[in-house]
Amino acid sequence: MSNIRKISIGSDYKNEAMHYSIGQEVYGGHIICDILSNELSGEYSIYIKKNNEVLPWKRFNSNMAIAVEFDLKY
Repeated sequence: MSNIRKISIGSDYKNEAMHYSIGQEVYGGHIICDILSNELSGEYSIYIKKNNEVLPWKRFNSNMAIAVEFDLKY
């Protein structure tokens, strides 16, 4: 289970970055269900879900400007 709630990609966070949040509807009715990090490779992966089918959707590497927001529910 991931504790990442939101990821933002881009160097200008406020004006030009792309923001992806858990529960956000994207890509024709799919819902972002997980944002996972791989500490070994430095990659972040976004997974989407529709009709109980989970699919990998986007992957970003640490060479990009990335801001991560964590879910603070414990």
